[in-house]
Amino acid sequence: MIARTPKIVLLTLAVSAALVGCGKTETPAADSAASTATPAPAAAPALTLDEAKLPAYNAFHPSDLDTSLDACTAFGDYVNSKWLAANEIPADRTSWGAFTILDERSVTVQHQLAEQVAAIKNPTGIEKIVGDFWASGMDEAKINAQGIEPLKADLTAIDSLQNKDAIADYLRSSAAKGQNVLFAFGPEADFKNSSMNMAYASQGGLGLPDTTYYTDARYADKLKAYQAHVAKVLELSGVAAADAAKQAADVVKFETRLAKASKSSVELSRNVELNYNPVTVADADKLTPNFSWSKFFEAQGVATPKTFSLAMPAFHQEVSKALGDTDPSVWRAYLRFRTVDTASPYLADAFVQESYDFYGKILNGQKEMKPRWKRVLGTIEDDAGEAFGQLYVKVAFSPEAKAKMEVLVKNLAAALKERIQGLTWMSDETKAKAIAKWETFTPKIGYPDKWRDWSGLTTTRDSYLGNVRAADEFNYRFALSKIGQPVDKTEWGMTPQTVNAYYNPLQNEIVFPAAILQPPFFDPKADDALNYGGIGAVIGHEMTHGYDDQGSRFGPTGNFENWWTPADTKNFSGLTGKLVKQFDSYKVGDQHVNGSLTLGENIADLGGLATAYDALQKASAGKEDPKIDGFTRDQRFFFNWATVWRTKYTPENAKVRLATDPHAPSQFRAMGAPSNLPSFAAAFQCKAGSPMVRTGDQQVVIW
Repeated sequence: MIARTPKIVLLTLAVSAALVGCGKTETPAADSAASTATPAPAAAPALTLDEAKLPAYNAFHPSDLDTSLDACTAFGDYVNSKWLAANEIPADRTSWGAFTILDERSVTVQHQLAEQVAAIKNPTGIEKIVGDFWASGMDEAKINAQGIEPLKADLTAIDSLQNKDAIADYLRSSAAKGQNVLFAFGPEADFKNSSMNMAYASQGGLGLPDTTYYTDARYADKLKAYQAHVAKVLELSGVAAADAAKQAADVVKFETRLAKASKSSVELSRNVELNYNPVTVADADKLTPNFSWSKFFEAQGVATPKTFSLAMPAFHQEVSKALGDTDPSVWRAYLRFRTVDTASPYLADAFVQESYDFYGKILNGQKEMKPRWKRVLGTIEDDAGEAFGQLYVKVAFSPEAKAKMEVLVKNLAAALKERIQGLTWMSDETKAKAIAKWETFTPKIGYPDKWRDWSGLTTTRDSYLGNVRAADEFNYRFALSKIGQPVDKTEWGMTPQTVNAYYNPLQNEIVFPAAILQPPFFDPKADDALNYGGIGAVIGHEMTHGYDDQGSRFGPTGNFENWWTPADTKNFSGLTGKLVKQFDSYKVGDQHVNGSLTLGENIADLGGLATAYDALQKASAGKEDPKIDGFTRDQRFFFNWATVWRTKYTPENAKVRLATDPHAPSQFRAMGAPSNLPSFAAAFQCKAGSPMVRTGDQQVVIW
């Protein structure tokens, strides 16, 4: 019900949905792995899809252009301002644009499939899992009748905790069930031996988006609202109002203590090495004398490893200190709140409403709660997403789309190699190693070649939270089984129905789920300019992540290593510093974009767009420019790049993203990279000095 695997490797195209949601916040990799495929039951009826019921695509159209504006002044506004003015954010969303419209299509497809699967008589395999989750989640009357009863055993156990040893035992035993409310724990590839999985323990335990929400005066109103939310949740759980208010103050004070010992989003995004701190279990026990890691591994059923990564050790040391010096009553209040809060989306209406009121409305500006069917589909995505993905790709992804994507990936790879070879700021020695890394890129398109086995997960139609808890433990046990084992390179870190893409530096792989392979990103029937400006730039973006400020710290095999000469490192730092300065200058309201927080994604955008442009030129060499709708091939390429970043946010959600999201706001992604490319200026005949033409020291050229 919380993130159990440290999120340390996925460098994505867009923000994770976990940032703007409420309740469970799974990492993308938490429930994705592959084993032997679970065969569909022989009697299962064929699934169908009614395309007429799906939302329309948000594809580029010439009528979108605001010709009263100058493309050379504000390119994003030129392409997107008319659409943004004409479209409101749906009441159950906190943002709206190319990504979220495709997400709306994806969940609508899933809705049709879930209803069909739930109607199957005597289902087995993945159909039973999806059908049981759907039926139990949609049974609002039964969920309301059960009230808080599904959590009674947990709350009774928490109420009995009287000393630090009992609290530590509870933390271990609840973690073993997949209910670790305090820190993330799970497998990931060893930074120094990326072919083998090791255990990682990371920081966690906070209810607010970032450490700064507890310490920065800008978020004082949100911290105050959070304390009121904590009190309300405790009251709903059965604590008297006066006691709930006092306990809420204790909980917020306790979380603030944890926050001060934790790393911020900026720190984590700019130093991936913070996740890697290999220690022996004996040494870890010395660091945290009140929390035994020997006993923790034993309780999880994991053989004591020679080493594991105790990431962000200061956090764990603070937890150990808190076990020794914090009154057990505070621990009980904290554990009670966290347990009920994370379960609230699956409980009776009062709990669901309170969860939405804070995480949705107050924190992110969401005007209305998502309808129940969307919330249930979100739960299935969290707990059995890859199982559902097997059903999704049967109706929503064609072999033709995959074949064309494979061609695009090859063309982008060839263009990237040429760009690396042509770099003037990099030495031949480092170039040779960059090419060696290029040669080991592994693309994954659409869906896994090998599906995970879901046998062993028992679900029913009796209890929604019961199914969530069963899946939590099932997925956690599956994750733990990987510790000390070779990495399965067929695994995916996202489900096929996810509208996103990612790069995994530990495996040097680029991954494109089926759901993003639709307009405006990709259309097998569209002209090359649109596809290269959309998914082509996305492909280039993910490849460039292999050479951004963090991805470049991993070598061709995925090991964490320094393959740069000192001079090249200095040159690279100088170039990326200019990009930090560029994005620092952008503002949303009175708040600046954080160029350091967003650096990796901005590097990937710049390199990805430049590489996609090169690939388009090579693919169209010798072909006449068709000038569709009066626009050149190059112009349409850049039009679609901007269309991809057509997004509007609620003011509250924009504030959360500025503090925590490693991706810059979309309006600046539409213009940031193109303003550094001479090809953009040439395409629109922009004059020197135009806002969209960066020259001299202001121009950033990296990959």
